[in-house]
Amino acid sequence: MLREAVLTARKAQILRSVVRAYIDTGEPVASKAIAGRRQTWLSAASVRNVMAELCEEGYLSQPHTSAGRVPTEKAFREFVRDLPVPKPSSSEIERLRTEYEGAGSVERTSHLLTELTRNVGIAAAIPASSQVLNCVELLPLADRRVLVVVVTAGSAVHNRVITLEESLTADELASIRNYLNYHFSGWMLAEARRELQRRLELESAYYDALLGRLRMLHSRGFLDIEFDPEVHLEGAANLFALDLHLTRESMRRLLRALEEKRRILQILDRFLESAEGAVHAQVGLGEVDPAMKELSLIGIVVPTAGGMTAKIAVLGPMRMHYEKVMAAVALVGRTLQSLPS
Repeated sequence: MLREAVLTARKAQILRSVVRAYIDTGEPVASKAIAGRRQTWLSAASVRNVMAELCEEGYLSQPHTSAGRVPTEKAFREFVRDLPVPKPSSSEIERLRTEYEGAGSVERTSHLLTELTRNVGIAAAIPASSQVLNCVELLPLADRRVLVVVVTAGSAVHNRVITLEESLTADELASIRNYLNYHFSGWMLAEARRELQRRLELESAYYDALLGRLRMLHSRGFLDIEFDPEVHLEGAANLFALDLHLTRESMRRLLRALEEKRRILQILDRFLESAEGAVHAQVGLGEVDPAMKELSLIGIVVPTAGGMTAKIAVLGPMRMHYEKVMAAVALVGRTLQSLPS
């Protein structure tokens, strides 16, 4: 998509001043207030003329004839386009790492984002197509059933129960478990499945009692597992404090949408697709849902230990303190990326 014509330096300066003033007060901004700022050095009449031009160009609107101007969605997009994102320092990352001790990293991330920004914190852990196998546990159950526990790097756990044609004792399952963990720990799960299939097809496997029992488990696809994305959202109640010009029904619809994991993942996928390693700001989410028209999303995508991808974001009003939120997202993202598996 082509960028709009570049604003002149004077227009860009006044537009930034108007947006900052509106973010601070939430009230229409008068030309006199902008002229009184030390960095402007322009008369109220000059500022008023520039603001009138910005109004004609779609950057500002005027709620009432005698009122000041209000930034439009177009103005906020121009404002955030070139905002610098401060790089978090090593000491900041180290301090924040202590907040993750003894807590689930994804759930803790959404909490930290909410705590730092007073908006809605969102965090999702997306499994890679190939997970690194950490270990397998096999536990006997009644009626020829076996509980299969597969743990991948990053402590992602998947449980499933399979039913066999004949029972296996606890000792037999322990022998199979030890074989799998000794030979395949540290392998990509997909590669481990292929190699196990190859070994079971060898003629020698038919004369090995352990591999014969392992074949029963393999025939039930005990390693054919899928890891669902883990999604956490916190701070939705903060939306009640915002003047989003929504009806009660629209607000209910918005909150219902935020309760759906599938909808949250769609929003993250759509707006953070190109945010790998860099903070991205999406101003206005009306194309997703009319109830989200006055909301913005600031997020980042970072790789984490164990082959997972983390998509983290802050959802808040279009009139948010973008620099503060972008700095918080960058800090939390880099900290999450630095955590060991």
